[in-house]
Amino acid sequence: MRVQSDADLLALAAAGDRAAFEEFYRRHAVWLTLRLRYRCADETLIDDVVQETFLELWHGGAARYREQGDVAGWLWRIGSRRLVDALRRTSARHRLGRLLARFRGGEEPAEPSAEEQVLRGVEHGDLAGALSRLSPELRAVVQATVLDGLTTAEAAVLLGIPPGTVKTRAMRARRQLRQELA
Repeated sequence: MRVQSDADLLALAAAGDRAAFEEFYRRHAVWLTLRLRYRCADETLIDDVVQETFLELWHGGAARYREQGDVAGWLWRIGSRRLVDALRRTSARHRLGRLLARFRGGEEPAEPSAEEQVLRGVEHGDLAGALSRLSPELRAVVQATVLDGLTTAEAAVLLGIPPGTVKTRAMRARRQLRQELA
């Protein structure tokens, strides 16, 4: 029996082949879980994110793979975005709980976590404005390497550009952000 490529398995899974989907899951679930654990220590949350990632693929996401770039990089992008979404939901619930507790008991809010401060800065602060003023090419590199946590090589595959171009754009983006935030 011929070993099928990841792209072949995705195409079959997109057509509803459960066995192909299960094989794809067996190939990738462990490394995706381990890699996401470098980003978050909450094992339950990571398990949920991995399941959501593969559930998305089963419910039509596999059909979106266009055989451009590495399957693992494409899957990592989906998983890392799912993790960011889950962390935002968790952070929002945590903030709401603190607000309700303060409202009910008049207590002062606890100091926001470093993650909350960064997310607030990315979403609402000076950093949000500075990021929005980056060219789309520079913003895509920042998204891939900083927010999604991809390596230069993975970002190159994802964006369809040479690794040297990723490095150059990252350097230009950092320079522009430094100037704007100074």
